[in-house]
Amino acid sequence: MNSTDNPSSDIGELPQGRPLQTEFTDGLDYPRLGTVSFRRGTLTDNQQAMWDEKFPHMGKVLADEVIDVDEWFGRSGHPTIVEIGSGTGTSTAAMAPLEADTNVIAVELYKPGLAKLMGAVVRGGIDNVRMVRGDGIEVLARMIAPNSLDGVRVFFPDPWPKARHNKRRIIQSGPLRLIATRLKPGGVLHVATDHADYAEWIDELVEVEPLLEYKGWPWAEAPLLTDRQVITKFEGKGLDKDHVIREYLWRRTEAPNP
Repeated sequence: MNSTDNPSSDIGELPQGRPLQTEFTDGLDYPRLGTVSFRRGTLTDNQQAMWDEKFPHMGKVLADEVIDVDEWFGRSGHPTIVEIGSGTGTSTAAMAPLEADTNVIAVELYKPGLAKLMGAVVRGGIDNVRMVRGDGIEVLARMIAPNSLDGVRVFFPDPWPKARHNKRRIIQSGPLRLIATRLKPGGVLHVATDHADYAEWIDELVEVEPLLEYKGWPWAEAPLLTDRQVITKFEGKGLDKDHVIREYLWRRTEAPNP
């Protein structure tokens, strides 16, 4: 039996209507959600039962609420990483046990993807992962305090390959500024893509944000884990097609926020 046979739970559901969308006034380029529709997907009964039980502790829905990381993770003084677009959580669940001292916040819109991550985390007894359901830009803008993160990860973001859709890409001047302001000085931004055109796009932007010092790849002295250890679902598809994986690392500079 599928969960669609039962009344759906409101736990972890996005509110109806137009999603929260910040109006940035810094003159930089930001992706806009516009009329893009997101896959809803359904959960199995077992997934739904786990979701209803675990999400109130492990998850949050996008809101105008700055996250108290210490309270949420039940510990203080630990480094914190936000992963934008965690997908089904393959790399998230694989990397988290290797950095148990780090708080990992996975951000994703697609509920079944978060449910799969939740299942992996619960089965693996992994206690340093939390999740936010919502658009990554809005989560950073509304829920993450400035100068609070040790790292941001953007692994295999949607390449929006059609030229008319390029402006929906998350790697643009605006998100790079936003990410930089959320990182602590010395914090690391790690981006990976297997889409050649997107890599060319990123190549043009590596020096665009003055608060981010481009370190290239690899960077042996990176202060956080940059070896993704396992391939993600989308990376595996890319390798099957003989795509080249491009990785990028930036370090947040010591300069004050503008």
